[in-house]
Amino acid sequence: MKIGSRDSKLAIIQAEEIINKLGIPCELITMKTTGDMILDRTLDKVGGKGLFVKELDRALMSGEVDLTVHSLKDVPMEQPECFPIVAYSKREDARDVLVLPKNVNNINAKKPIGCSSARRRVQLKRLFPDMEIKPVRGNIQTRLKKLDNGEYSALVLAAAGLHRLCLQDRISKYFSVDEILPAAGQGILAIQGKANTFTELLKTVNNKEAELCAIAERAFISEFGGGCFSPIAAYATVNKKQITLRIMYLSDDESKILYRSDVENIDNAKKLGIRLAQQVKKEVQCWKLEK
Repeated sequence: MKIGSRDSKLAIIQAEEIINKLGIPCELITMKTTGDMILDRTLDKVGGKGLFVKELDRALMSGEVDLTVHSLKDVPMEQPECFPIVAYSKREDARDVLVLPKNVNNINAKKPIGCSSARRRVQLKRLFPDMEIKPVRGNIQTRLKKLDNGEYSALVLAAAGLHRLCLQDRISKYFSVDEILPAAGQGILAIQGKANTFTELLKTVNNKEAELCAIAERAFISEFGGGCFSPIAAYATVNKKQITLRIMYLSDDESKILYRSDVENIDNAKKLGIRLAQQVKKEVQCWKLEK
């Protein structure tokens, strides 16, 4: 079986994690994506996170690979029916973390905090109102090099990536989900492939709890508008037969921020995401009418 992946160190580790769970002989095929090559602009300026999967989608369609492995948060909400997400890994720690330069214990207020998304930026502004928040691109190792070279006072990264790279020792602080709500799908790996193939094999990989969380989170984002570049977050948790979804939305002019949550039976995970999105849409419409 041929498994497709981006060629970054983290992506390869993630793909190997899935290969180990599949338990059959596999060939790993890596490729550089458009998102990996455009590093001078933020993703919302060049087409969004879908730039990390386009080349891998083409490889699936051409038959060059049988399955592809992605960080779920990089996968666009709208997927071709013929190549759906066919399995979800167990979720790693979904929280965001603060990383300081090596041998530094405190944030230098004279230098910016680096982060890669509007979602993080707006939530960091609540925690560090007097600090400059500046974009940072590149893989984790590139970002850490920029940090240690003195370009930033700190970085905010996903705990999952640092854990998978065995870089936990670089973490100075874990942000609670009350401080920074994670991105939809953060910490989950998505396996994409041809519909209705390898069904039994993929059951050995798929984690049901992660799947339920992914369905709720992505239903919220999709219903709200999957291509929306307004800062938005969705994070679900499962407790026995109940699923809780927490969301964050910021107005276009960034003057108003909204946090909401709702609970449903796990059988209605998608319904929960859609319902919460519709509620938020009504509130956002009221904002616009107030102007």
